[in-house]
Amino acid sequence: MTGRPSGLTEAEAARRLAEDGPNDLARQKPRDLPRILLEVLREPMLQLLLAAGVVYLLLGDLGEAIMLLCFALFDIGLVTVQESRSERTLAALKELTSPHAIVLRDGVERRIGSREVVRGDVLLVTEGDRVPADAALLESNDLAADESLLTGESVAVPKGVGGEHALIFAGTMLVSGRGLAEVTATGARSEIGKIGRSLAQIETADTPLHRQTRRLVAYLAVLGIALSAALTLLYGFLRGGWLEGVLAGITLAMSLLPEEFPVVLAVFFVFGAWRIAQQGVLTRRSAAIETLGSATVLCTDKTGTLTWNRMAVARLFAEGVVREIAPGETGPLHARHERLLRYAVLASETTPFDPMETAFHELGARCLAAADRVSADWRLVHEFGLAPELPAMTHVWAMPGNATHVVAVKGAPEAVMSLCRLDPEAAAAARAGADAMAADGLRVLGVAAGTWNGASWPQSPRDIDFEFLGLAGLADPVRPDVPAAIARCREAGIRVVMVTGDHPLTAAAIARQAGLADGGIVTGAEMRGMSDAELAARASRTTIFARVTPDQKLRLVEALKADGEVVGMTGDGVNDAPSLKAAHIGIAMGKRGTDVAREAAALVLLEDDFTAIVSAIHLGRRIYENLRKAMSYVMGVHVAIAGTALLPILFGWPPILFPVHVVFIEMIVDSACSIVFEAEPAEKDAMTRPPRDPREPLFGRTMIVRSSAQGFGALVAVIAVAALVRAWGFDEESVRGVAFTALVLSNIGCILANRSTERPLLATLASPNPWLWWGVGISLAALALALYAPGLSALFRFEPPTAGELAFAIAAALMTVAWSELLKRAVPPR
Repeated sequence: MTGRPSGLTEAEAARRLAEDGPNDLARQKPRDLPRILLEVLREPMLQLLLAAGVVYLLLGDLGEAIMLLCFALFDIGLVTVQESRSERTLAALKELTSPHAIVLRDGVERRIGSREVVRGDVLLVTEGDRVPADAALLESNDLAADESLLTGESVAVPKGVGGEHALIFAGTMLVSGRGLAEVTATGARSEIGKIGRSLAQIETADTPLHRQTRRLVAYLAVLGIALSAALTLLYGFLRGGWLEGVLAGITLAMSLLPEEFPVVLAVFFVFGAWRIAQQGVLTRRSAAIETLGSATVLCTDKTGTLTWNRMAVARLFAEGVVREIAPGETGPLHARHERLLRYAVLASETTPFDPMETAFHELGARCLAAADRVSADWRLVHEFGLAPELPAMTHVWAMPGNATHVVAVKGAPEAVMSLCRLDPEAAAAARAGADAMAADGLRVLGVAAGTWNGASWPQSPRDIDFEFLGLAGLADPVRPDVPAAIARCREAGIRVVMVTGDHPLTAAAIARQAGLADGGIVTGAEMRGMSDAELAARASRTTIFARVTPDQKLRLVEALKADGEVVGMTGDGVNDAPSLKAAHIGIAMGKRGTDVAREAAALVLLEDDFTAIVSAIHLGRRIYENLRKAMSYVMGVHVAIAGTALLPILFGWPPILFPVHVVFIEMIVDSACSIVFEAEPAEKDAMTRPPRDPREPLFGRTMIVRSSAQGFGALVAVIAVAALVRAWGFDEESVRGVAFTALVLSNIGCILANRSTERPLLATLASPNPWLWWGVGISLAALALALYAPGLSALFRFEPPTAGELAFAIAAALMTVAWSELLKRAVPPR
């Protein structure tokens, strides 16, 4: 360069900003409150509940209509608050990661937001910066970039003017050096933007639970409408009361339609998201909670997921002797290894940013004696930077009162060996040591020492005589809790697959350290030659995919899905975003992940902790199992409610239940009880049994038989009590009051019995559940208000039951519990 460029003028920059648009990735439209509310209102059960309220308004029954609409608004508010909170948390994460840029405008340095960077801007970049746009280097001084978020490679890439590595890319981090660069592409035209655009072509599949629930609702809706019409006609023709027939038909339809399903799902998803958040995982899409427990394959990136994405010195090789360095090791080393380490520190920046140089300084602080460290009065007087023809960094140090300068160099082993002019035998030994380290997945650097006399410096380090000190092997260490987390996955029947852009040898070494099962390695080059069927066959038994490109990650996820797997995908980079969105469970890193990855994922790890994934899977299994218990309970309750609504009409009795009674049970009692089931602790074998078959329906045959039988038992008990009280000559309001009490108490008995599908009632009572007595207490308090509060008892058309009538209702509940306990022995849980 003959002089520093002046950059664009402000006027030209404004013109290009208007022409090209802001330097921002195309994002999904923010899910603001109105949009979230509309999504909630699309749920079919909520629509049914709102429609029921409108029907009662048309019928002129304002009290019952208001109650129905209040229940609907409560459910809407519950889901909306949770979704809004998640969106606000993600917005805060975006603000934390939004970069700025320093540009030259009219020859003056200006700090601007990255959105304002335009094509042709001249960027001033230095170590620690996140590059705001794709740019071509105009000047470079020891510049190196961490491109792992884009390529998956954990090793920093040296950058220089001209040649193969003359471009820096948006979203990457500069780990050393400084430079000038001219912006070549912004926003969607950058390399990050190209990957981001592919996300729009990927459809997020609906979850099995939502599909099954909608099918059940549709079936019950048809059944309810048919039976409601039949009952209305039967009542009208036999009794002549057409208005009463309409009310009876509506009551029957409502008793068959599970209006509380949305509430149960909302409670489980809201509380499930809260529980998972306690493990450091943000639930961006609540449906992922359901899928977590059925995950069969977990595809995980290496860099920053299994590893820390920071380097540590793992091995020193000096005078033919290898010295392994344990994580966090302290204390003195042998003299040969101390000298090697000391000169590696001297050849590093005094205030390092590059992870490798930081690793040397950290190990030096732990293992070098104070006298061996760089003294405060030493001065760094000259540097020879990295160059394509000599990829090594050389530092010249001056010591007070000594004309001889200490020279330290570190860099690519072959480059350092050439500086030392090793004889063939020594060179062969050094190459063998370097090859051994590389085979173990280590990043290998050579280290040498020299001296220089005089104040004028040579043109090149090649003019200095160096002594070869040895090799240093650096590793991106596996997170210490990862092996145990992977072992838990293995016990749970979840296969962990590493998918990385790194070299196969590096990936294999990390896999061994992490405890991944040995299932062979497939490279990206091999994947290109495979058909989809061949890839699916190999993917079913392979644990490492190395040198994989972003489109191949997506193809791998699709192959696993086609093979019937429920796929979880973790990642933090833009390269992971398409596969995160395509996976059943996309899990992005919150701290170091890109906005694109977080928006594509269903879950976000706030602390980038791999073990949180396993904890979330455990919770997912617990949530799903408890959801089955709650749904089983609700289905049984509907049998009892529907029978109590229908049988009195068929027997020629006055109706026992009206719509307000049905909604009271479903939205107050059942909702409070669903909280009890949500708080149930996980079964002891939750993480030792295989994942649930993704094809297994939530409402399976066994579940339907057991629930129906349980509900039938409660129905028999309630109708028996009603018949007995009626036979004793009590009026209609008294029969209704005692039958309703028996129905509510029987439902509470079903809760106690359904806390476990295998353990007996006494064993479950010994199992702590802080919400059990709260749920029971709320249900009993609501029942007491409905029975004894004058305004409510009139609305419900009750005559408050006497102590004797309450005793009958309690007896009905005890009969229901006994019947439910017998069913546990007669009908297997699965």
